Amino acid sequence: MNAFRALLLTAAALMGSSTLAATYTVKPGDTLYSIAQKANLDPVQLLKLNSLNSSTIQVGQKLSLGGSGTAKAAVSSVAPSAPVTTHSGNSNTIRAAASRFLNIRYVLGGSGAGGIDCSAYTRAVFQQLGINLPRTARAQFGVGNSVARGNLQTGDLVFFNTMGGGVSHVGVYLGNGQFANANSYNGRTMVESMTTAYWATRYVGARRVL
Repeated sequence: MNAFRALLLTAAALMGSSTLAATYTVKPGDTLYSIAQKANLDPVQLLKLNSLNSSTIQVGQKLSLGGSGTAKAAVSSVAPSAPVTTHSGNSNTIRAAASRFLNIRYVLGGSGAGGIDCSAYTRAVFQQLGINLPRTARAQFGVGNSVARGNLQTGDLVFFNTMGGGVSHVGVYLGNGQFANANSYNGRTMVESMTTAYWATRYVGARRVL
C-alpha cells in the first residue's frame, strides 16, 4: 500500500512538472521575444500558441509554451536571466521582421500606411518582436545596452549623425555589415552597407535591446 501511495505521489509530481513546462507567467521586464527565446520558440509560434493578435503582453499573464519539450526553458526562466545571445534561429526571426517593412515610402515624421521615417521603421520592426521602442532616434539611443562596433549582432540598433547635431538616424543591424533603415535620400526603407563612406563616417554607436 505504501509503495502504491508513493507511486501516486510520484505521478502527481510528474504531472505538476509537466504543467509547469507547458506554461509561463509573464514577469516585469519580459517581452514576447525574450520569452520565446527562453522556450526555443519563434515569436510567431508563441503568438499562435496563445491566439494573440499582437505582441503586447501583461505582467501575470500565463502563456502556453507548447508542451513538455519546453520544461528546461520554463524552469530556467525563474532563475536570474543570463545575457541574451543571438543565435542563428533568432537572427532569421529578426531579419524576417525587418523584411516585412522594406520598400515602404519614406515620410519624415510618418508612422503609418502613407509612409514612415527611420525611427518609425525600427519601432515597427521591434514591435513584431514584442519590444516597444521610443518614437525618435535620439530617444531610442537611450534604451538597451551600449555595444562596441566590433561586437555588433543581428538585431542591434545602429545610430548615425546625419545632420551634424548628434544622433539623428537609426537602423537595424542585419549582420555582415548590412543594416535596414528608412532612407530619406532614396525615399524608402531598404538594406544598405554600413561600410560605405557615407555611413561609416557618420556612425555614432549601437544599442542592444534584445
